[in-house]
Amino acid sequence: MFIAAAVKIAFALFLVLTAVAYMTYMERRVLAFIQKRLGPNRVGPFGLLQPLADGIKFIFKEDVIPNDVTKGIYIAAPILALVPALMTFAVIPLGGTIEDMFGPGRDLSLYITGFNVSLLFIFAMTSLGVYGIVLAGWSSNSKYSLFGGLRASAQMVSYELALTLSVVGLLIHAGTLDIREIVAAQSGWYGMQWFVLPQFLGFIVFFISVMAETNRVPFDLPEAETELVGGFHTEYSAMKFAMFFMAEYTAMITASCLATLLFFGGWSGPGADGETILGVLLGIVYFVAKVFFFLFVYIWVRGTLPRFRYDQLMDFGWKLLLPLAIFNIVLTATVKLFLSM
Repeated sequence: MFIAAAVKIAFALFLVLTAVAYMTYMERRVLAFIQKRLGPNRVGPFGLLQPLADGIKFIFKEDVIPNDVTKGIYIAAPILALVPALMTFAVIPLGGTIEDMFGPGRDLSLYITGFNVSLLFIFAMTSLGVYGIVLAGWSSNSKYSLFGGLRASAQMVSYELALTLSVVGLLIHAGTLDIREIVAAQSGWYGMQWFVLPQFLGFIVFFISVMAETNRVPFDLPEAETELVGGFHTEYSAMKFAMFFMAEYTAMITASCLATLLFFGGWSGPGADGETILGVLLGIVYFVAKVFFFLFVYIWVRGTLPRFRYDQLMDFGWKLLLPLAIFNIVLTATVKLFLSM
C-alpha cells in the first residue's frame, strides 16, 4: 500500500511539473500566434526544449538576496506559495477505479487519495497560497513588493467569497463534497449530463473567480509590471523566482481540473465506462482534453483583455460576482424545492 502511494505521488509530481514547464511553452506559442510572432523556435525542434533550457537557466542563475530583507520569511515565502498548490493534486482524480487491475481484489485507483470532503480540501489548499505572496511582499522590504502583497490579500478576500458560493448550487444538485461522487452524478446521458447546463451562471462566476484567485490577466494586479515592476516577486531571482511562477501555473492547472470535474463531467463521456482498460483510457483522454481547453482559455484571455484598474477589480468582485453567486444559490434552491414537491 505504501509503495503504491509513493509511486502515485512521484508520478503525480512528475506529471504536474512537466505540465507546468510546457504550459510556459504553450503560453508563449499561443500569445505569439495572437500577436503574429513566432514565439520560441530555436531550442530543439519547434522550440520544444525551451522549457528545459529555462529550467537549467533558473537552477544555475545567481541567487541574489538583498541586504534589508527579513531573510527567514523571504526564503520561506516561495515554498509557502508552491507547496499548497502542489498538495491539491493529492485528491484530484484523473479517472475512476479499475477493478481487479492487478488480480482479484487488487484495484487501481487513478488518484492518490480520496475522502468525502475532497472539494473542501482543495479550497483550503488554494486559499493558503496567498500567504506566500503576502509574506514575500512584506519580507522583501520594497514598496513595490509590499503593494503587490497587499493587493493579493485584498483580491483573495474579495474573490474567495464568490468562488466558494459559486459551487453551492452545484453541491445542492450533487449532495456531496466528494469530487469522485460529483463526477459520478454527471455520468448520465452517456457521460454528457454536465452540471454546467443547470449551473451555467454558477460556472461563469466560478471561472472568473478562479482567474482572479490565480492572479491572471485581467486580474494580475499583484504583479502589474507596468505599475509595480513585478509586484511581490520584484526582489526575487533564480529558483525562488521560478517557484512563484511554478505556483501560479500549478494553480492554473488546478483551476482547470476543478472546472472540468465540477461542471464538465470530469472523465465522463461517450464510451468512457470506467470498467474496461479502453474505457478508462478514453476517460483520461476526455479529462485531459477538457483541462487543455480551459488552459487555452486562460492564455486566450491574457492575449485579449487589458488589466483592470484596482477600483474596478474590487467593484467587480463585490458588486457583481458576489450578488450573482448568491442569486444562483437562491434560484437553484427554489427550483430544487419546487421540483421535489
